[in-house]
Amino acid sequence: MTKGMIHKFNFQGLNIVLDVNSGAVHIVDPPGWDIISLLEKDYTLEEVYGKLQGIYDHQVITRAMEEIKTLVEKELLFSADCLEGFKRSPEQIIKAMCFHMAHRCNMTCRYCFAGEGAFGGKKSLMSREVAFRGIDFLLENSGSRKNCEIDFFGGEPLLNFSVIKDTVDYARKRGREAGKEFKFTLTTNGLLLNQEVRDYLNRQEFSVVLSLDGRERVNDRVRTLKDGSGSYKLLVPEFLSFVKQRNHQEYYLRGTYTSLNQDFFEDVKHLVTLGFRHISLEPVVAPAEEPYALKDEHLPELFRQYEQTARYYLDLYGSEEAFSFFHFTLDLSQGPCIKKRLAGCGAGTEYLALSPEGHLYPCHQFVGKREFLMGDVNRSTEFDKELYQRFLNVDINSKGDCRFCWARFFCGGGCHANAYQFNGDMYKPYTLGCQLEKKRLECALGIQAQLFLNQEKVYKAGVK
Repeated sequence: MTKGMIHKFNFQGLNIVLDVNSGAVHIVDPPGWDIISLLEKDYTLEEVYGKLQGIYDHQVITRAMEEIKTLVEKELLFSADCLEGFKRSPEQIIKAMCFHMAHRCNMTCRYCFAGEGAFGGKKSLMSREVAFRGIDFLLENSGSRKNCEIDFFGGEPLLNFSVIKDTVDYARKRGREAGKEFKFTLTTNGLLLNQEVRDYLNRQEFSVVLSLDGRERVNDRVRTLKDGSGSYKLLVPEFLSFVKQRNHQEYYLRGTYTSLNQDFFEDVKHLVTLGFRHISLEPVVAPAEEPYALKDEHLPELFRQYEQTARYYLDLYGSEEAFSFFHFTLDLSQGPCIKKRLAGCGAGTEYLALSPEGHLYPCHQFVGKREFLMGDVNRSTEFDKELYQRFLNVDINSKGDCRFCWARFFCGGGCHANAYQFNGDMYKPYTLGCQLEKKRLECALGIQAQLFLNQEKVYKAGVK
């Protein structure tokens, strides 16, 4: 009877069962939990009934077993994996690119994976010519897609603001000619976010990622200016003014937590109290020898922090202080497309990064690694098909550790760059990152389950 995989966990007193292959989420009572647990161990229905006699009333067992049997028949429990052996289409369509507008930065963040923005090379700015060729490349390789996306990244991209503006104008013009539309995102540390820049970003309907790590002492310990002083007092008033100006739309306040602030829930709470409503706090990814690196022994505390964040999220839900937390955002009604279920972000296949020199890489974290150079827009609008195929082959069906992981359809196998950085092999996931991702997913699924129950209570109260 038990064909497929399930994942059982408890969230704030709720017994939750995820059917991995269908994505169905079930909230179950103790009899249902025990029955499903026994079925998971391949007991027959008769054996299950025998084991639970004397623990639950006969009618309770019978009713629960009938409900579970119906779920199995509807392929909402223990369902088969319909994506096993599924291969992604080899159609070479690029839908998004990350433009490294500046390989230099006006800050000196301690944990910066880009080496103060230079990505292991020389400090430079992207020219208009390279940026325009990048737009031409994307249009040439976007196939029948109508919507294309550009992320302006760095270093600090606003150090090259004039070229950003020219690039947007060029993309809009070329997009109209090709019958395509562009969506733009900017990631910034905020030091150059003056009124001219704000007005421009709002007028052009940019999504914006603002960098801040939380409490003042936490932020200023790692996110410092060139003279070594902290950035918090400079940035917070400017960020609050900016997000208010755009009515808290289309932005994320993006921070990084490290081993130095394992109590990162306090940073989430601090940011919410300040007035920010869209928050993302990411775990630092760093070599173990770094003093701020996260390690396996930190996991229990980090798990507690995610649980506290989830409780806080639910406590504020529906109030004026309600906030979104990036890793808790799930759409269970639709779910990710097959491509994302199989391989996550699409790095190297649907998404490429463009360096200031015009070099193409699978994503921003591979920039500067010559073994992953996929092309040069100065020479051609084509790219390395062998590397493309290599990334196309890396998915949850080819990653041995992912084949038996309950979270695989949500994360798509995790970050290729992190796997390569820590294991020298894109087929071996970064295990600490996997553990954190699974905890975040449990919290996200638990939040959805609790919100569903709350809605059910409201509905029943209304009926009465």
